[in-house]
Amino acid sequence: MELRLHLHRGMPREMDWFAAGVAGFAASALLMVLELTWTASMSGEGPWRVTQLVAALTLGAPTLAAPAGDFSVGVVAVALATHYALGIFSGFVVAGVLAFLHRTAQLGVAEIVGAVFGAAVYFVNFHGLTALAPWFAELRGWSTFIVHVIFGLVTAVLYVRLARRGLPANPAREA
Repeated sequence: MELRLHLHRGMPREMDWFAAGVAGFAASALLMVLELTWTASMSGEGPWRVTQLVAALTLGAPTLAAPAGDFSVGVVAVALATHYALGIFSGFVVAGVLAFLHRTAQLGVAEIVGAVFGAAVYFVNFHGLTALAPWFAELRGWSTFIVHVIFGLVTAVLYVRLARRGLPANPAREA
């Protein structure tokens, strides 16, 4: 007869890193499409201004000197890499929070965590970090806030849907 103490029950569950990365990547792709669509339809500057703003995080403020409507493969490539890296990192953060809360399988809790996370990302990026990247202030507004809430929500829901179930807190303890 085998006696299992289940000492891991009070510990956070291990997160599924692959599912977290995929969720963050996919949600950041959706965020990018929504932002580009919004700016292309509502802004006179065209869709490439957002890519300049994101690329400037990596390349520096001189990236912003080009006219807003100009397309540059290099700027777009850097913006994509920066955007997706931040999206994947966000997927890890959301998954870590859900694992810590022991809620990796509860869709309702994940939706709340994701929406709150998206709102927090908006406020940190567009109100807090504008001291370091003042050009981000031009993206402040309801549309950017809403797409960031959607981003967080989609990240959390995708993570719940993609995460493998039954990952032990410590595989050595399961033996």
